[in-house]
Amino acid sequence: MFLKDHRELEALRSGLMTGPAPTRRLWVCGGPGCLASGAAQIQAALASEIKKQGLNSQIDFRADLTGCLGLCEKGPLVGVEPEGFLLEKVSLADCQELVSKTLGQGRPIERLLSGHQPIKNHPFYQPQIRQITRRFGQINPESLLDYLKTGGYQALGLALSALSPDQVCQMVERSGLRGRGGGGFPAGRKWSSCRLAPGTVKYVLANGDEGDPGAFMNRSLMEGDPLAIIEGMTLGAYAVGANKGFIYVRHEYPLSVERLNRAIEAAEKMGLLGKGILGSSFSFNLEIVLGGGAFVCGESTALMASIEGREGQPRVKYVRSTQRGLWEAPTLLQNVETWANVPLIVEHGHEWFKSQGTSANPGTKVFCLVGQVKRSGLVEMPLGTTIGSLVFEVGGGSPPGRSFKAVQIGGPSGGCLPESALDLPLDFDNLSSAGAIMGSGGLIVMDNLSCMVDVARYFTGFLMGESCGKCSPCREGLTLIYRILEGLCQGQGRPGDTLELKKLASLLSKTALCGLGQSAANPLLSTLRYFEEEYLEHENERFCRSGRCQGLFWPKIDPDLCSGCGLCQEACPAKVIFGEKKQARQIDLANCLSCGACLAVCPFGAAQAVRQDS
Repeated sequence: MFLKDHRELEALRSGLMTGPAPTRRLWVCGGPGCLASGAAQIQAALASEIKKQGLNSQIDFRADLTGCLGLCEKGPLVGVEPEGFLLEKVSLADCQELVSKTLGQGRPIERLLSGHQPIKNHPFYQPQIRQITRRFGQINPESLLDYLKTGGYQALGLALSALSPDQVCQMVERSGLRGRGGGGFPAGRKWSSCRLAPGTVKYVLANGDEGDPGAFMNRSLMEGDPLAIIEGMTLGAYAVGANKGFIYVRHEYPLSVERLNRAIEAAEKMGLLGKGILGSSFSFNLEIVLGGGAFVCGESTALMASIEGREGQPRVKYVRSTQRGLWEAPTLLQNVETWANVPLIVEHGHEWFKSQGTSANPGTKVFCLVGQVKRSGLVEMPLGTTIGSLVFEVGGGSPPGRSFKAVQIGGPSGGCLPESALDLPLDFDNLSSAGAIMGSGGLIVMDNLSCMVDVARYFTGFLMGESCGKCSPCREGLTLIYRILEGLCQGQGRPGDTLELKKLASLLSKTALCGLGQSAANPLLSTLRYFEEEYLEHENERFCRSGRCQGLFWPKIDPDLCSGCGLCQEACPAKVIFGEKKQARQIDLANCLSCGACLAVCPFGAAQAVRQDS
């Protein structure tokens, strides 16, 4: 069906919403973790079983892949609507019973039930405000009709029928929306600058080049609700006067590319992309561009160079891209999550958007909560939520036998914040003042077995490998920093190493050409700021209190804490841990490798790292 104007759009939506009510649907989580655990095979098996049991004639007795349901460590997940059940650790062997008992009768499989039902009562979901991820578990991301039925394209219909481009710009500016890609720059300011820039050719771009280790917010959004991004970009193009857009996606995300391409094709067939959208004089075309996986191409000017077919290297920003960007034309670039916020703002108004979050940081933010935390996964919370709320209320805190030590926020260029920062609000301004950045929203929780010198070494090594090498502060500075950190972790530290690291980090942050280099020292600077004593112990005592750096500690088992479970004995590669069943274990230090395997597996905190002279 090709929609000729906004009235036909609303008539179609009205028909979809007033049609037969869905009987029951199984939503198989299509998030990255669940897909890796076989979710696609489970969905195919469920669909086959529905036909086999003769239920395919029933209205909406379906089993579809949907967006990421969030609680990744419990996957594969299956949501049951309208009852609101959440089933965990589903396998192919469960599919027959799922169809006959759950889909056919509305009865959950008790052994698969999450501990809290319905899903909205689960402690992982209860504190969340799901706006950007609201359709995850509600739609098939490859269905344009599902998107329309849940309010999709209502904002675009309103804009093209009743709002001028300037009014759309003003709505975004008044909303206070800040870019969700890292820096938190006011989106409305960008939009107005691009709109007022001279030139008949303008572009809008979406940055989907998510390169942070452990982050999958953007991927989940591109795979779970691709049309929200496309509608947001279409609104942005209308507002600033652009007729062409590009979505830049890293090639490691093939499903994101597939879903986005299908969404673009579906929108074109229905007249929601292309020439004369909804009978208006506005035309807009959208194209996917694959990135080669270079972390530096997340930087705006490097991203544009890559789209142009040149090497992805940054340039000095003496002219803003809203004035001269892609092919020297005015260009509006936003992160995919930023674009997904735009339809909400246009549909509900800027005051509604500002009702969540804080006055300076309105709206919600999608986070990836990973690391040493009981409940990890994809989370959406209002900006201004404290770190402690996210880690302990949503995530459930550290695993048994461990204690919270730090959280790394903002990806490789982010900072590590200690326990004293748990009351810090998660927003762009407070994180910056504390020595971290929001980044795209990744949080890695660390416990007492994490060595902060080793953490700085890891992220510095990652950034060293991803540096484009164009400027010497980044190219040479990261190499020097990494060598010193490597020496400290290997017990080869020299007097003055900690002071030298401070000097190099400060110099790098002040002199590097682009945002990657300027923020590359953040992991080092933040760990030096909050955990300097660990650096000095590595430098002066060749001691790693966390038991992470091999050879810089002796493992010791506290007999008062040891339960005699034997996990350490099983994990020891040198087989130097001994003791009787249910008795406290002992270690033969003469033959110990000082590898830390026993510390990693002990659930009671009995295995500890001590100085080698103690």
